[in-house]
Amino acid sequence: MSGTLHGVGLGPGDPELLTVKAVRTLEATGIVAYFAKAGRCGYARNIASRWLRPDCTEVPLHYPVTTEIRFDHPAYAEQLAAFYEASTERLAGYLEAGQDVALICEGDPLFYGSFMHLYLRLKPRFPCRIVPGVTGMSGCWTAAGVPMTWGDDTLAVLPGTLPANQLREKLASADAIVVMKLGQNLPKVRAALDALGLTARALYIERGTMEAEVVMPLAAKTDDEAPYFSVILVPGEGRRP
Repeated sequence: MSGTLHGVGLGPGDPELLTVKAVRTLEATGIVAYFAKAGRCGYARNIASRWLRPDCTEVPLHYPVTTEIRFDHPAYAEQLAAFYEASTERLAGYLEAGQDVALICEGDPLFYGSFMHLYLRLKPRFPCRIVPGVTGMSGCWTAAGVPMTWGDDTLAVLPGTLPANQLREKLASADAIVVMKLGQNLPKVRAALDALGLTARALYIERGTMEAEVVMPLAAKTDDEAPYFSVILVPGEGRRP
């Protein structure tokens, strides 16, 4: 019998925001895999550190490239595709041997995550179970203490990697907004919000729920630096009793 792949969502960053099911899965699984930048431990591994079994076998999956090449460059797609294929076969080796594997990830496994690339490749071959996690955006609006949607508000979740014209178009069509994948895209996102008169409502959250958490009005952020764990929120102002 083959092993089962467990996709385990770890939540937005605070180790205490793992679900009971996520902790129980880690306690029961002897193989734990996680994505990481080469030379680093990885965000998911850091979040899960206190919950891992002392005797677990760790399987780090190191990205061949992160921000060194633009995501829309052909070489980026080629290297990532080969990496996902190799990682798939690496985990398949454990699963074929009848061992369960927990592939851990920040936030929720099925929301803007690398887990999905391996999941779709392994799903036809092995049993798979997914443990949902608190999303990063949920952790950030909770850290900011702002209600995001009221009444009939529509919520748009946008990647900052969108071209400027598409970004402005989608920003203009929503009542409440979450912009993820900031990084080098922060100036572009800021310009789009400025053009639509939304900057005064916008909040910048960095490392929400973590020890180095930063919450501030976007207008008060004067630099263009944005780490991996950062989002911009524009709360809705819809119908209220």
